[in-house]
Amino acid sequence: MSPDTATGRGLSPETLAITLGYSPAQAFGAAKPPAVLTSTFAYQSAQHAKDVHEAFFRGTGPAVGASDAYIYTRLGHPNLTMVEARLAALDGGEASAVFCSGMAAITTTLLALVRPGDVVLCSRPCYGGTDGYLTTVLPDLGVTTIGLSDGWDAANIRAAVVEAMAAGPLRVIHLESPANPTAAIVDIAAVARIAAELAVVQGFKPIVVVDNTFLGPLLQSPLALGADLCMTSLTKYCGGHSDLMAGGVTGSADLVARLKALRTLSGNHLDPFSAWLLLRSFETLALRTDRACSNALAVATFLRDHPKVAAVTYLGFIAGDARTVFDRQCRGTGSTFSFHLKGGEAEAFRMLDALRLLRLAVSLGGSETLICNPATTTHYQTPPDRREAGGIWPGTCRVSVGLESPADLIADLSQALERA
Repeated sequence: MSPDTATGRGLSPETLAITLGYSPAQAFGAAKPPAVLTSTFAYQSAQHAKDVHEAFFRGTGPAVGASDAYIYTRLGHPNLTMVEARLAALDGGEASAVFCSGMAAITTTLLALVRPGDVVLCSRPCYGGTDGYLTTVLPDLGVTTIGLSDGWDAANIRAAVVEAMAAGPLRVIHLESPANPTAAIVDIAAVARIAAELAVVQGFKPIVVVDNTFLGPLLQSPLALGADLCMTSLTKYCGGHSDLMAGGVTGSADLVARLKALRTLSGNHLDPFSAWLLLRSFETLALRTDRACSNALAVATFLRDHPKVAAVTYLGFIAGDARTVFDRQCRGTGSTFSFHLKGGEAEAFRMLDALRLLRLAVSLGGSETLICNPATTTHYQTPPDRREAGGIWPGTCRVSVGLESPADLIADLSQALERA
């Protein structure tokens, strides 16, 4: 099949990440997309103003995304259109909605899908912000959350589904795979099959949402595995430079339209400059992914063999049934994982404070290597019993391996571990 540069059909992900969503003909022949830094757009006439509002709110009239179809930047803007087209193509979905942060994507998705009395089934462990929203905000709205552990095992998935349905209508199944911070995986295809079965049991199918942040669009495709929505914190690998915040959700046009409607009212869209930065970052995603994964293997191997390290959660080391799931649904290991020091918080703090090259900070997926102690940072607000049930201990450290020389990273970890 010959490639189609307008739709992306026939193009590889590496090419899509550079080309899709923009043509130089859109902007004076500029090889790169301009940043359209405006808060509002001028109408051609009073009738045109009516037409574009009709197009936006009723889906008729001039096509949204056309050069003459913009109204106000909160409703949409050219850089946002470009980013959403590129992300949808990379994720393999019909449409995408892009937000001002990963948490904005998560919270808007949940609010758009659940109602009082509903139940959300969530894989554990999960990111601390997600856990906090599910367990402290949604309960006030009458929504119950049930946890799912060992999500690579079909029997565990079915048991968790039964528990969730006993609490009320199971509306959403929210999965993190790989999970933050332990890189635990969930069998996405198995969850999607079970969710489809529930359409008969409860009269509707729960929406399966997969947080794909740890791998991103090049290493895992949740929609192809049966998920309804793929959520990614674009702040991380897609942004790739620790200098922007964004979150995206991809899926069917109908589902994404529900998210965009709520985004318009919430005002949590991605701004033009950040969208422009993200377009730039997409272009090097494949190169950065390859280098980060290669570096992570070297660092994880060093840590696995170190006498002061009790265990490493690097995806490349998993075995058994979980390995079977990994081989079936993932195209790479990513570069973020955790390792557990022998001892506890004191040993972890001594090591972290002795590091000279690795940066002590939250977040992941940047060009620089970042490390933190999740129990006291990213998962600080998660109750200790839930942290430990998910494999997060006082001596656990999460590392996001960047693009530096792996020998330099290993040397820094080596000297720091001597002080642990």
